[in-house]
Amino acid sequence: MMQKIKQQWFGNIRSDILAGMVVALALIPEAIAFSIIAGVDPMVGLYASFIIAVVIAFAGGRPGMISAATGAMALLMVPLVREHGLDYLLAATILTGIIQILFGVCKVAKVMKFIPNAVMIGFVNALAILIFMAQLEHFIGISTMTYVFVAVTLVLLYTLPRFIKVVPAPLIAIVALTTVAIFGGFELKTVGNLGTITQSLPSFLIPNVPFNLETLQIIFPYSLSLAIVGLLESLLTSQIVDDMTGTESNKNREAKGQGIANFITGFFGGMAGCAMIGQSVINVKSGGRGRLSTLVAGVFLMFLIIVLGELVVQIPMPVLVGIMIMVSIGTFDWSSFKYLLKAPRTDAVVMLATVGIVVYTHDLSKGVLIGVLLSAIFFVVKISTVKVHQDGNRFKVHGQLFFASTDGFVDYFKKAEIQQKRIKIDLSHTRIWDDSGVGALIKVKELLEEKNINVEIIEMDAISKEIMDKLDGFSSSH
Repeated sequence: MMQKIKQQWFGNIRSDILAGMVVALALIPEAIAFSIIAGVDPMVGLYASFIIAVVIAFAGGRPGMISAATGAMALLMVPLVREHGLDYLLAATILTGIIQILFGVCKVAKVMKFIPNAVMIGFVNALAILIFMAQLEHFIGISTMTYVFVAVTLVLLYTLPRFIKVVPAPLIAIVALTTVAIFGGFELKTVGNLGTITQSLPSFLIPNVPFNLETLQIIFPYSLSLAIVGLLESLLTSQIVDDMTGTESNKNREAKGQGIANFITGFFGGMAGCAMIGQSVINVKSGGRGRLSTLVAGVFLMFLIIVLGELVVQIPMPVLVGIMIMVSIGTFDWSSFKYLLKAPRTDAVVMLATVGIVVYTHDLSKGVLIGVLLSAIFFVVKISTVKVHQDGNRFKVHGQLFFASTDGFVDYFKKAEIQQKRIKIDLSHTRIWDDSGVGALIKVKELLEEKNINVEIIEMDAISKEIMDKLDGFSSSH
């Protein structure tokens, strides 16, 4: 146990510290932007990012993953903030944390196994596209020098790692190009243009809302939505980081950790947040692997705001845009183009539908939900074909007997011209899954007996027999 803790915290000290610093710099504009989306003061997003990152470093189940204020969560908050104000948002954030802790205790992470690979690929690609699209407003049509800085940033990001491996390329690019921009006097949009940064620490507060049933009725629908979307994005991001690093994570612990982080955040003036795929990719690509990188990201973010606030506001947006474009390129699964050609058509449709819906709605939960639903429908259609092969007086059933396949099974025996007076229905190649399957078998038996054909059910497996006995008291002995 101690060895594991030591490895997660101190197994990669230098790289974790440097990676955390890079993430902190990239967190600032995003936290401000997400605050603006939600309709709250920029410090609400910055405080949330600081507290969530620090708490999740200790409580999370995935070392090296970055959690903070996110766009997916911010979009859900808009109506609540508009109609009821910040205090209700903070109360909703606390309730979101409680719900997520309960989800973690109930081991909600088990649902991850129901998310197909096609949906995962679609989720990753949609996020990469959204990350890229979010950058467009910060550099398209602004100035020629903006394009130059974005281009130079990208060149540095892709060439520096060949020569310098000790310090992450994004950190070098931010420091070098911010220095050039300040001393060169270039007219560029900066972090300060996004919103006002207050150089102060968050303080403990209890949301100023009535503690009654009416308040609960107002905030509960928002809290439930935030809890589900937050966990969905966090668990999927956790899986992506698992794949990138070749390591495993404790997803139930991650669910509880997200809840603890949001619960605490609400008492310190922060909005609800979750794992961030963009920042997590930056962290991993910059060498971050341990819990220390997440802690440094949160602590250094607050250090930047309080101690270096005057310098932070002068960081050119084109440099941060270049970093996020690199993240979107690195996040996108470029092999998915081959996947579209080689994968079964239904999987390709699921992947494209997931991407399309997420990009169109900017809502990750809708895309993943519809992707899973489509996969389920395609799967049901695929296994709903039941075939019956006659061999003398034996009728072998091939396929699965359940609600979607029973019509074909019954229709076969309705249309079949059976000459024998005694037949056997062989279930060795099938299984009965539900009440519809039981009902279909009984219906066929009754249908044939009306034609004076004696029916014997044979080779029924134990599971099918158990379902038959439970639902109808009917078994193969009849």
